[in-house]
Amino acid sequence: MDLADLADLAPPAHLRELFATDPQRAERYVAHAGDLRIDFSKHRIDDGVLDALVELARDRGVEARRDAMFAGERINVAEDRAVGHVALRMPSGSEFRIDGDDVVPDVHDVLDRMGAFADRVRADDRITHVVNIGIGGSDLGPAMAYEALQAFRHPRIRCSFVSNVDGADIAGVLADADPASTLFVVASKTFGTIETLTNARTARAWLVDALGDAAVAEHFVAVSTNAERVAEFGIDTVNMFGFWDWVGGRYSVDSAIGLALMIAIGPAAFREFLDGFHQVDEHFRTAPLPENAPVLLALLGVWYTNGLGFATKAVLPYAQELARFPAYLQQLDMESNGKSVRLDGSRVDHDTGPIVWGEPGTNGQHAFYQLIHQGTHVVPVDLIGFAKAHHPYQQHHDLLIANLIAQSEALAFGRRNEDEPHRNFDGDRPNTVILAEQLTPSVLGQLIALYEHIVHVQGTIWGVNSYDQWGVELGKELANQVTPELTGGVDALRPDAHDASTNALIGWYRAHR
Repeated sequence: MDLADLADLAPPAHLRELFATDPQRAERYVAHAGDLRIDFSKHRIDDGVLDALVELARDRGVEARRDAMFAGERINVAEDRAVGHVALRMPSGSEFRIDGDDVVPDVHDVLDRMGAFADRVRADDRITHVVNIGIGGSDLGPAMAYEALQAFRHPRIRCSFVSNVDGADIAGVLADADPASTLFVVASKTFGTIETLTNARTARAWLVDALGDAAVAEHFVAVSTNAERVAEFGIDTVNMFGFWDWVGGRYSVDSAIGLALMIAIGPAAFREFLDGFHQVDEHFRTAPLPENAPVLLALLGVWYTNGLGFATKAVLPYAQELARFPAYLQQLDMESNGKSVRLDGSRVDHDTGPIVWGEPGTNGQHAFYQLIHQGTHVVPVDLIGFAKAHHPYQQHHDLLIANLIAQSEALAFGRRNEDEPHRNFDGDRPNTVILAEQLTPSVLGQLIALYEHIVHVQGTIWGVNSYDQWGVELGKELANQVTPELTGGVDALRPDAHDASTNALIGWYRAHR
């Protein structure tokens, strides 16, 4: 079975007919991973398609590459690195070897140091505001999780997240901050990321202007591996928390990158967060392919991308706390599998990662659901919801979940209306419903791990390296070249280095800045 064969599979009948002819479908097409109940019965599949997809997974080496990752092998071939994010959430006493060394003790040493520091901050009444300065995975992960776990936050401490080099981002945070009660967490592996360091220097100048140079060591900590640069900045390296090159940024929220989150929710809740990841890791590692939730969901995505030609996927959480979750998954999925080159360097001859997008329900229903229901593009969707809310407004929550269930039904089955074509709903719009009892630290970890492993499986099937991101490099390199041309004298201009449009843009900005 190969990817090209998917286009030759006969698409199943309309979902109305599939449910009418198979009364057990709603029971058979349900998977479980940890506390997650995953209903994939409303997808354009039947047993024949599903069997072919599982065969494809076997033929493309999904089991072998999964096992290689858990064995600490260097499956990130472009950078010659192991892929060890699953080690970040292994219990103490577990073993994960990279180049012969068990890294789990090092992971727990950092976690213990983070926990001790977080406890000190939480006990210090002077600190009421934590500002995380990072970008990409050093921002999206902790920012998303902080929002998602608002019910578990410390009552005194709020967190802000600064990522954009646009000065409006940090200006808005500093305008609402008190230097004496603010702690900055600067998250940069090399301590050289230009956006992060630009924001960090602005924050440092703001603090020093109010409290003096000596305050830097008391109000700044670093998540980094570059002790020399951290010390040059003025941060005490005792307050530097490291991570490793076998952890990609978009897979790092459960590492020291999550320090601000740990301060907010506490070390015990953070450990629950890690335990949730590990539950799904173990399910992915051990469950047979036909029962393996990440594998099944990944195969559905491959079927739509390569078999039916659906180019996008929407993630629609019916939980306001998960408002940043679609954006987080955008980076996880699109930076991982948005590739056109195989592991061996050859060009792919098939589509790879989908365009991932979404917003929370019910807001999205009054925005883009029109296209999902009646548009010409078929958009497979994931609907995520919870049986219990963290707020006291039960009527609100009942209405919210009624909308989730209703949308799943409406997308799948539609409504015939031949007399008024504009009110006709074709249905047959595929959707997954992921439910859990309540959004807790553990359940959030489970959700993230589920999608991480979906990405891994799809990258394996497409033959791409899900763990590098060379596509982000060129624009950054060119920005470093353009910056002095915008701010320097006439002798800084390099018209021969650019095209006519770029030179015109530089000229316009210089004239108007």
